[in-house]
This record gives sequence, structure tokens and C-alpha cells, in this order.
Amino acid sequence: MPIVQADRLTKIGAALLRAAGATEEEADAVAVGCVNANLAGHDSHGIIAVPTYIDRIKAGHIVPGVKWTIEQESPTTTVIDGHWGFGFHVNTRAMALTIEKARTANVAACTVFRQSHVGRLAAYPLMAAKAGMIGIATADSGRSPKLVAPFGGREPRLGTNPISIAVPSDLDAPFYLDMATSAVAAGKIMLAVARKEAIPTGWIIDAEGRHTTDPTQYRKGGALLPLGGTEGYKGSGLAAMVEVLCGLLTGLGFGVEPTGRHNDGCFMAVFNVAAFRPLETFKKDVADFARYLKSTPPSEGSTGVLYPGEIEYLREQERRKNGIEIEDATWEKLRALATDYKLAAELGLA
Repeated sequence: MPIVQADRLTKIGAALLRAAGATEEEADAVAVGCVNANLAGHDSHGIIAVPTYIDRIKAGHIVPGVKWTIEQESPTTTVIDGHWGFGFHVNTRAMALTIEKARTANVAACTVFRQSHVGRLAAYPLMAAKAGMIGIATADSGRSPKLVAPFGGREPRLGTNPISIAVPSDLDAPFYLDMATSAVAAGKIMLAVARKEAIPTGWIIDAEGRHTTDPTQYRKGGALLPLGGTEGYKGSGLAAMVEVLCGLLTGLGFGVEPTGRHNDGCFMAVFNVAAFRPLETFKKDVADFARYLKSTPPSEGSTGVLYPGEIEYLREQERRKNGIEIEDATWEKLRALATDYKLAAELGLA
């Protein structure tokens, strides 16, 4: 598997997306978002997604250059129609607007619908944390094909429906949560297929409802399982609540429509910390809390406690220094696209 530096990988992704019809601003937003996911160790949301996005452009499921519109607005809320634009681009602007509203109103929220995949969800709450605010984001897949079987069920009825929360702190590594409400993100199954690797028991069931470690069974009528294992009703319940916020509150609805068009619905909220406590005191307390969590002696087989967001920070430091390992199947797809667009020589993929 090739090892590629982040800057080069971003250049490749952006060039391919521009060749497929994305504007420069859109291509940069998507490429940076994908590579940032790689850097954090979330390869399922990294450069592996670019060929899929290009396929969706070709199918008309993503519309490059489209202008998003505000359908309804108040001083503290916004309802945004993405008109099938790039989720990375639409959602970033939606969060920026919500942060600006929270500067004045202290609390603000938005819903976003009819946009493509938003990538790694943490990117948006982290924007709020950098602005000295607490950011929350949830996302679902609208009425595109479902992936996750509700607890006790065999057929998929839910999306992976992630939740992310980020808070400002004095820590070097940001303090944030970013998790799917399924046992694992769907992209990790595709990553295992691309790498020809088995997956742990408890990630998926096959078409007959049986547990399997074969990731290829997922595309043969299988389904992801909800977070929680034998207590999967917890992940299933969280996923259902995300569906309400991102599917019903946005008006996207539930279930599956026959087009198969991927459609991320998002609910995001921002809380201005200074409206509750002095920001600098709060940031210090968050850092002290993180150190308190880490101060416990490790349990058997553990190297110690990491606070939420710390492992991604450590991975990013390592990958910025040593490069990002790309599975051969993804690299070959990037090379094929570069050849099709006559960019292979320019991008060093000949």
C-alpha cells in the first residue's frame, strides 16, 4: 500500500473533483475534509470516498456549483436547503452562520436538508469549539437506502446516524466526541473489503440475520448492527432520536425512496460558553477534567486512558510526519480517474 503525504493527497483529491465538475471552492472543501479524516485515523471517511463522490456527480446525485438557500429563518434558527450540493461545502457554511448567530443570541441552531454526504461529522462542531463555543451536530441519510438493523431486527431501517459534540479547552488536543450510533461506520466495512480483511463479530449480520466476520456479506443483503452489542437497544434508541432531529425535523421523512440518492440531513446547535461562564475559566476546567480522567491507573491490558478526541490528535501528529497509508484498491481507483481526466502525469499517478 502506498504511503502518501497529506498535502499531496489533498492535491490529488481536489484536482479529480474539479475535473468531475466541482468548483474550486467545493473541490478544496471536500478534499481537505477527506484528508483531515485520514489524518485523524478515520480512513472510512477519507480519500476512499472521492471516487464515490465522483460517481454521484456523474449520476446527478450531487450537483456541483448549486447555490443553497435559506427556507426559513429567525434570529436563532435557520432552515437550509442544500439543493443537492456538496455536503462538506453546504454544512460548513451552515455551521459558520449558526456560530455567528450564537455570538449575538448565545444559542443558535439550524437544520440542513437535500445535501450530499457531509463526511466526518466532527468537522462542524470543531468549528464552534475553535470559536469558544460548544458545538453539537447530528446527521442521518434522509430517505436513501438504510444500513442499520434496529435492535432485534434483521432488515435495515436506520442510518449510521452519527453524533458529534466539541467543546473549547486549553488542551493541545481538542476535546470532542464523534461517534456513529451503529456498531461501526459503513465506510469501515467498505475499507475492510478493499483491504481484504475480516471484521470483528458484532459489526454486521448477513441476510439471514446471522453474525458474520465476512465484510462482503454486508452488500449481499446484510446489515450493520446498532452500537452496544447485547445492549444494542441503546445505540438503536440514539439512532432513532437522530432520525427525528435530522429526518423528521428537516422534513426529509423516513424510510427509503426508490431513487437511491444519498441525502444527508443535519441538525446542528451552538452554545456560547460566555453566556454561562467565563470562557477562559471553562476552558481551564475542561483541561483539568481531561487530566483527571487520565490520572487513573490503567486497567489490565490497557496503556491508559485517552480523553475524547485525544487518539485522533495523536494519529494526526503521526500521519502528518510519516504520511497516510492508502489501500491499493483506492489508489488504483484514483489512478484510473486521473488517467480518464488526463491528469495522471500532472498528479504523479502515471
